[in-house]
Amino acid sequence: MADRYAPQDRLFLWWLGDPADPRAIGELGQAAGGRSVSLRYLPGWLAAGFALSEDLPLVEELFLPPEKDHAAGAVDDARPDRWGERVIRRFEASPRLSILEFLLFAGDDRYGALGVSQRADVYEPWRRGPMPTLDSLQQMAEVVKKVLANETVPELQKRLVRPGASLGGARPKSLLEIDGEPWLVKFSEGEEIDLPLVEHATMLLAASCGIEVARTQALPVGQEHAVAVRRFDRVGSTRLHAVSAQVALRAAGEDNGYPQLAQLLRRMAPADRIQAEQAQLFRRMVFNILMDNTDDHEKNHALLRQPDGYYVLSPAFDVVPSAQGLGYQAMEVGDQGTESTLDNALSQARQFGLKPDAARAVVREVSQAVAGWQPFFRQLGVLDRDIELLAQYIEGDRLRQQRDAFTSAT
Repeated sequence: MADRYAPQDRLFLWWLGDPADPRAIGELGQAAGGRSVSLRYLPGWLAAGFALSEDLPLVEELFLPPEKDHAAGAVDDARPDRWGERVIRRFEASPRLSILEFLLFAGDDRYGALGVSQRADVYEPWRRGPMPTLDSLQQMAEVVKKVLANETVPELQKRLVRPGASLGGARPKSLLEIDGEPWLVKFSEGEEIDLPLVEHATMLLAASCGIEVARTQALPVGQEHAVAVRRFDRVGSTRLHAVSAQVALRAAGEDNGYPQLAQLLRRMAPADRIQAEQAQLFRRMVFNILMDNTDDHEKNHALLRQPDGYYVLSPAFDVVPSAQGLGYQAMEVGDQGTESTLDNALSQARQFGLKPDAARAVVREVSQAVAGWQPFFRQLGVLDRDIELLAQYIEGDRLRQQRDAFTSAT
């Protein structure tokens, strides 16, 4: 495919769930003066496909997003995140960069099982090539620094940074192959602390609390680290269709909240897993509150489609202290809205299928594990200076007193 792109007002969405049988889903079009992207299913998908999200039913209709700067339904999750858009702006010489172009330029590595091609008869992603391996990590980190500093990146190094591999966020990242598996690697952006190592430690702490998390590794880069996250939307060569909580809740006409997502699981999850999925979501919410992870927005939760057409929660990802002490979560928690309190979390426990005693038992268990976060982090190599900074918030009166009310209870 030529490197030069001639702007066009339609592209084609493809299904890549079966690597041996890619299928054309529908036509993507410009809408709202380039500020939105529409979808119209093709006849073949209408006959033998599935609804990509609840707001994209299998009918012959032109689907538009409810607001500008989005794509229709689940197509919105196929867009690059903010970092990916930044990479595209730097690396792609295009006379136009609408949402349609961003969808195309995200390439073949995008999150989930959707692909974008300029052709309806053949899936041809914008760029496809071998994934960098672990021995390229240092070079990759150097390219990231150049992008952050708006410096020129040599043509041969551009392949080291891929723009379309995650759901959301502005953190510098790319893809890396480790032991034959695809991993997302996130780098420091010059924060006060070694944030990638802190994220790795937080994910392991979450796992000790009974939370299913994505696998992570802390990779040394100079004096700090990058954090590698095993892609959970890939099983071998199979790609899993995934929708963010943002897309799922918007499609259902619900507000962005944990209780709302818990209720959505009643309809979307397999019957024999609903209770466990709801309880898992409640546990994640409590952990985020106690660890001051207030960046737990609806793009940082996802649902994975199963072979039977039902959905389950993806492993937890992007779980890291915000180190701000805001006192409010990004999503609604309970009766007091987004307020970061355990009482607020417990106020709507029944929405998670939990009786009061069972919900309090979960809070107690998570509180006890979080109480030991400092030696846990220290054992994983987090520096004392970074622990001290985080402790200003996690050990501040507001969170510590809430935690103590459960850890000291008999």
